[in-house]
Amino acid sequence: MAQKFKVIFQPAGRRGEIEEGTTILKAAQQLGVDLEALCGDKKVCGKCKVRIEEGYFEKDNLESGMAHITPLEPTTDELKHIKPEDGPGIRLACSCEIHGDLKVFVPERSRAGKQVVRKAAKDIIIALDPAVKKYTLTLTPPTLHDMTTGDYERIAAAMEKDYGLKGLKFDYLTLRSTQDALREGEWTITVTVWMDKEIVKVEPGHVDVCYGLAVDVGTTTCVGYLCDLSTGKVINTESMMNPQVPYGEDVMSRITYAMTNPEGLKTMQDAIITGLNEIIDKVVSEVRKDGANPGYSIDDLTIVFNTAMHHIFLGMNPTYIGRSPFIPAVQQSLDIKARDLGLRINPGSYIHVLPIEAGFVGADNVGVLIAQEPYNQDENVLIIDIGTNGELLLGNKNRVCSTSCATGPAFEGAQIKFGMRAAPGAIEKVKIDYETKEPKYKVIGKADWHTHIEGKINAKGICGSAIIDVIAEMCKAGIIDKTGKFVMDIGTNRVRKDAEGKPEYVLAWAEETSINADITVTQGDVRALQLAKGALYCGAKLMMKKMGIEKLDRVELAGAFGSHIDREASLTLGMFPDVPIDKVVVVGNAAGDGARMALLNKGKRIEADERARWVEFVEIATDPTFEKEFMQAMHIPHMKDKYPNLKALLEEQKAPMAANIKG
Repeated sequence: MAQKFKVIFQPAGRRGEIEEGTTILKAAQQLGVDLEALCGDKKVCGKCKVRIEEGYFEKDNLESGMAHITPLEPTTDELKHIKPEDGPGIRLACSCEIHGDLKVFVPERSRAGKQVVRKAAKDIIIALDPAVKKYTLTLTPPTLHDMTTGDYERIAAAMEKDYGLKGLKFDYLTLRSTQDALREGEWTITVTVWMDKEIVKVEPGHVDVCYGLAVDVGTTTCVGYLCDLSTGKVINTESMMNPQVPYGEDVMSRITYAMTNPEGLKTMQDAIITGLNEIIDKVVSEVRKDGANPGYSIDDLTIVFNTAMHHIFLGMNPTYIGRSPFIPAVQQSLDIKARDLGLRINPGSYIHVLPIEAGFVGADNVGVLIAQEPYNQDENVLIIDIGTNGELLLGNKNRVCSTSCATGPAFEGAQIKFGMRAAPGAIEKVKIDYETKEPKYKVIGKADWHTHIEGKINAKGICGSAIIDVIAEMCKAGIIDKTGKFVMDIGTNRVRKDAEGKPEYVLAWAEETSINADITVTQGDVRALQLAKGALYCGAKLMMKKMGIEKLDRVELAGAFGSHIDREASLTLGMFPDVPIDKVVVVGNAAGDGARMALLNKGKRIEADERARWVEFVEIATDPTFEKEFMQAMHIPHMKDKYPNLKALLEEQKAPMAANIKG
């Protein structure tokens, strides 16, 4: 029998045991990874480029590298397609056979089914007062009579005279191009000023439009919102998977990668800078092109991320935020020249990095804070930014607390047997009949609900929102009990034991799928979700205890993932304490909204710095009752806490689960 090796594909998060001698392309197909292969394995199209990751990955207990494939060096066929700009470690998946454990990264250009990153921009109402503004000047051409006045001084004097802006300084690179701009514009120029302090761009002629970019860097996904700073409107949105995913699916594994690899920090910093430059190029491509650098038209950029992503982006050692007492390098906001970070916008412009709250509560949570403004509300509101790293805010105008909990990548579909990112072919919604235990589901890319009777629909796996749905539905239908354990012998062939004797539920039969295998939900999948949801509930419960709050008035679900999970399913699982279902509100990508607000109104930047220091951080892991609370929160919806609103809802639906809930 052929030996099998562990293979992990990123950023899809698909993993499995693959027989020795299988090509990487065939392994991708077996695991349902969307990899371009237009020539049908003939080694002529060059579309199946992948990167072989080198090193030991502690989280996965896996050693990967070129030594685990054959041939060791690229073939003549490969060298026709692999270019120096592709970077190190690139091979054609169709040409490489597997002879050891592998971690393989599929670049975005090689992905057949593009990731659906759901961080659409919603309308926000805010007074326009951006940090960057444009001013048009028409100067009198100099003569021999005023040859003692330089262009710098002439522009500064005109800005004071025409617009009342005194003492303006020039960015050095901007100053170098000023003489040419003046003469090209025949002494009419447009001056871009940052914070009424510094001239960061000079353009010939009259330029009306002023663009800014708000960026939200998540552990798993990144998104950029291109905004017109004169109107506040979002002009374009671009998103991508975080290119750091191969180095760790969660925060701690990336910190570990930086600690255990000499070039680990630089590798991850370079990856995110390269990724953001791709977003910059794409987001402005339909709007304006300026020679070799289309991003030059972007004059300001605000950015949010969790603390680990913050440190890696800035090239700061993340080791110390991963160790007690979890002290960050800097908490306050920062303004850094774009050229210093290698971001391809106007080089004289600044990148505004929003402040962070504490060790594991980052600028993304500050973005949520200034977007949702719980400090201006009377009600006790719990705001949950659900992602690989869950962050919570709780309180009202009198007091707000925050905390962070490591939910892990289960919500994103990783560490789930058939889990995958939200891409075409992923099951995204599930309903189960309480009597027959038969499912129906929706697949990304298909408009209608599907049942087994209707035949093949080419499902490939299960994305995060469907993981929430299916396990909640399994619990409501009595397929699993409140401890998460499968209930066997309930009169359906969909509940069975796998080859290792472990229980599973068949969501889609092989003939319905494009991977020619049954798509199942396993006992391990249920446990992974229980760990994630238990962490969220425990964080909320311990904050409520600290603040003396007995019940919540409202729950707000934020983040790309939080915006697409079913409210009823999340309440059923016990991801947060009981509230009426109409008090569970989906607020969209609030972290991105906060970044946009800081882009459009400089007062929000001041507010962010002030409120980041005002919020009280709660370290839940050191609470003496943490282990007990976490263990109880693992039950569905909870071991002891009452859920009267959920009970009434499920009784109305005649769900078997209702009988086991404390009202």
